[in-house]
Amino acid sequence: MEDQIGALGLVLNALVLFNTRYMDAALTQLRADGFDVRDEDVARLSPFVRHHINVLGRYSFQLPDLPGGMRPLRALDAVDE
Repeated sequence: MEDQIGALGLVLNALVLFNTRYMDAALTQLRADGFDVRDEDVARLSPFVRHHINVLGRYSFQLPDLPGGMRPLRALDAVDE
């Protein structure tokens, strides 16, 4: 049981780190594009969003060659799938 709790904590920490890095990159890009990003709005963001994480299925642990170590952000006019 303790091993499961430790593994869950590790997964949660990795998820929060992933989300925080991408949220920071998105906010930086929005500010660079001239959008008014208010600090009080940023304070309400949460890195605990998890709907984009697939917890079932196949996984590949082969690291892709990503520019800057991160996936590119979606364009503002991109359509959600």
